[in-house]
Amino acid sequence: MQIFKPKLRHLIALLCLAATSAMAQDKVIGFIKTVDANASVVIAGQAVPARPGMALELGQVLKTGKPGSMGVMLKDNTSLSLGPDSELILEEYLYAPGSGELKLALNFVKGSLHYVSGVIAKLRPDAVSIKTPVSTIGVRGTQFAVNVAPEVKP
Repeated sequence: MQIFKPKLRHLIALLCLAATSAMAQDKVIGFIKTVDANASVVIAGQAVPARPGMALELGQVLKTGKPGSMGVMLKDNTSLSLGPDSELILEEYLYAPGSGELKLALNFVKGSLHYVSGVIAKLRPDAVSIKTPVSTIGVRGTQFAVNVAPEVKP
């Protein structure tokens, strides 16, 4: 019976590793596809240089500099393209079409954004919203572009 204990420990360790990996995958809502010049992702208050293939999670802030741009693809095939000097907060994301749980909420702080609808907007358009400093965009079509100019102080 002693022979099986190391194998059992090894099996338990592999199962734990697989469960941890699956839990980490559940947090991932999309990936960075393209980066040009200066772009970063703010993770737990720390700016990390953006790079293609980087996984994205809720609460992260996407930023581009002057010059800079970033292309993002969310798990439901929503496409986000940020232009120079932009900032976008990934606030809410639920993508479980089998159980009807669908939600996408973004906070677009500044800059330029080109949005192309993914599955969430196609299945439930009212579940998608993009806040800007002056309004909230309810997505009803397949794509749009928005530009939020910096606040001009007198």
